[in-house]
Amino acid sequence: MSEIKKLTADVDVGEYFEKYVDFEKFSKLCIEEQEELGYNWNYPPFDFDVEELWKSYNKLKIIAFKIDFSKEELDHTFEEKELEFVLKRFERIKGRLMNDVYMLENEDSMGLYMGKCNLCMRCTREFGMPCKMPVKMRYAFEGLGADVDKTIEDLFGYKILYAHNGKLPEYLIFVGGLLYDKK
Repeated sequence: MSEIKKLTADVDVGEYFEKYVDFEKFSKLCIEEQEELGYNWNYPPFDFDVEELWKSYNKLKIIAFKIDFSKEELDHTFEEKELEFVLKRFERIKGRLMNDVYMLENEDSMGLYMGKCNLCMRCTREFGMPCKMPVKMRYAFEGLGADVDKTIEDLFGYKILYAHNGKLPEYLIFVGGLLYDKK
């Protein structure tokens, strides 16, 4: 891994909600992903009104971490299992990067996780049990209906890239954030 860059932007929640949030569209995609990969507490369905949650804050700090890969890593062609292992290693980095979000939280804010929660080896939601780490679990941007791809492209000028054909993408981007300035 060559470098990790932190990208941040502060935006008005009302404007962000109007331009980037479509809960119906993205919650459906999250539920489809869960049906395939397993259920998770930070993805829908939720027992609260998502629009009400967004609109209970004035500001949103978007915190993205861009991981650039070295030329050596980019040149390497991975076997399927090997690539899966490498990508899981980067998924584990999310937990450490989330510390930046946790450090910003206070009673008037709420952190947003970088994708699907991976704090536990297997989410207890799959077994109909409560979350084992409710103090650390945060809802994901996409789980709350945000268009993460469009957000990153518009605010930072990057496209979300994915590994394919045994090759790592030029970079990975993990997106989290902080809803703050509670109304």
